[in-house]
Amino acid sequence: MPGQRKILVTRSSMPPFEEYCDEIRELWDTHWLTNRGVKHRQLEDAIQEYLGVEHMTLFVNGHSALECVLETMELGRDGRDEVITTPFTFASTTHAIVRKGLRPVFCDIRPGDYTLDPSKIESLVTERTCAIVPVHVYGNVCDVDAIEEVAGRHGLKVVYDAAHAFGVERDGVGVGSFGDASMFSFHATKVFNTIEGGAVAHPDGVLSDRLAQWRNFGITGPEDVVYVGGNSKMNEFAAAMGICNLRHVDNEIAKRKAVAERYWELLGGVPGVKVCVPPSNVRHNYAYMPVVFDPAEFGATRDDVLDALAREGVGARKYFHPLVSDYACYAGRFDSSDTPVAREVAARVLTLPLYAGLALADVDRICGITLKVGA
Repeated sequence: MPGQRKILVTRSSMPPFEEYCDEIRELWDTHWLTNRGVKHRQLEDAIQEYLGVEHMTLFVNGHSALECVLETMELGRDGRDEVITTPFTFASTTHAIVRKGLRPVFCDIRPGDYTLDPSKIESLVTERTCAIVPVHVYGNVCDVDAIEEVAGRHGLKVVYDAAHAFGVERDGVGVGSFGDASMFSFHATKVFNTIEGGAVAHPDGVLSDRLAQWRNFGITGPEDVVYVGGNSKMNEFAAAMGICNLRHVDNEIAKRKAVAERYWELLGGVPGVKVCVPPSNVRHNYAYMPVVFDPAEFGATRDDVLDALAREGVGARKYFHPLVSDYACYAGRFDSSDTPVAREVAARVLTLPLYAGLALADVDRICGITLKVGA
């Protein structure tokens, strides 16, 4: 509608301006701007405590973190180069696997929460399989017990992409405690952000040392460079933003919860509309609002809803569409018909606006526009 305020699909959380200025003030005294300064060390310790994990290693972004942990585990070095993963994810998950010289093998997802389907993993395991990389999609927790069971039987590493799952717990245990490692993203659009940033949570102290070395060119001492590492260090200004945002993250999640519950109240139970409500044993972070439309029941397609919202100045996103297996850069390598559940969800899913500052009145308007399309 002309002149009406546009609602974006997300909006970055930021601390009060004065709080951030106070946090970075000492940088003008120390002139220590990167290379694991005091802010970096403070944030690393604070996130480790918040997530309840044994070890935490910060990175410049989540993608670098995922690449680095795959590298430090030396996956593929013994000739086993296949990694079972999901096509229903952001490009980063698969790109990290491919860029490390590994071969993604796509497994289908569960229709209930869109995470990797453990019942379909075993049939994909071969003598070349070295790891499983599941994704906690939209903050929905994978069936970690079933995945660990399969991995244990076949001697596979499990590295979780937890980019969507900061602060999420199952039965009181944070998701960063599952598997051999978990990657978190602190991108500006995430529930918790450091502007750009990421981390790897893991239980192995030796891995912790190697990750710190790999993110800094493989340097192990003043005159020693043992690995062909990269430059993936978080700078002090980003770390300072994280320190500030971490103070407010529980309040941000509480605000997101109120928004999510309004969506569920208005859209839950509508024929042809599926919302994703977390189970009672999960402490969710309400990172996204995925809605899957069945046009036969709802009376309109996902794209019809997307267009109607756009005409009213409301941003929504087909997240994730297309499947990674249908990307042009992987043309001819994969067949998305091998993952029919993922392909169907990708064709029908729409993520609606959700962020801490979204007014409930705006949620009412978004739902009103959506329901009118299917009327």
